Amino acid sequence: MNDEFLSAFVLLVLVIDPIGNLPLVSSLLKQVERSRRARVVLRECLIAYVILVAFMFGGKGFLELIHLSESSLSIAGGVILFMTAIRMVFRSPEGVFGDALDHEPFIVPLAIPFIAGPSALATVMLMVSREPARIVTWAGALSAVMALTALVLVSGERIERLIGERTVEALKRLMGLILTAIAVQMLLGGIERFVQHAKWVASP
Repeated sequence: MNDEFLSAFVLLVLVIDPIGNLPLVSSLLKQVERSRRARVVLRECLIAYVILVAFMFGGKGFLELIHLSESSLSIAGGVILFMTAIRMVFRSPEGVFGDALDHEPFIVPLAIPFIAGPSALATVMLMVSREPARIVTWAGALSAVMALTALVLVSGERIERLIGERTVEALKRLMGLILTAIAVQMLLGGIERFVQHAKWVASP
């Protein structure tokens, strides 16, 4: 396992946050028959995976089509990650994105935005735009993270019973804290590239 794969894996785990999503998924599935819950979770994970892969492989072309630079994507991704991380650290009654639902979830809000949220979409696009030659590594890391996410969410009730709600909440806040630092780094990186580009344009 190379360093690039491992770093991408850790970053995507933090961004997608399967442990932090456990209480949200449990709340969403309360209205679903117990026998169908695993199938619903697997279906939503598959939908989220397809969407993330589409953004990973088509993101660069999309950015070029709408004339967005890597700096703007890095800054925007950092802002989104920061907002998500803050809501993970400082718990809000409605969850990170809100979790009220009175029917079986389909695409929204479980696949999008809980799993394939704005921060995850921005992250996979940024990974490929920075180092397109490593797209196979990024795709492998994403596949591994989505497999882990599906496993965690399918086993959600058992995990919550095993480690307890307080531990889940503590892990969620810890992930939020780490994600805050990553978001700040993305912001600083985007600003640095913007300043360097501005100096290059301004130089005679």
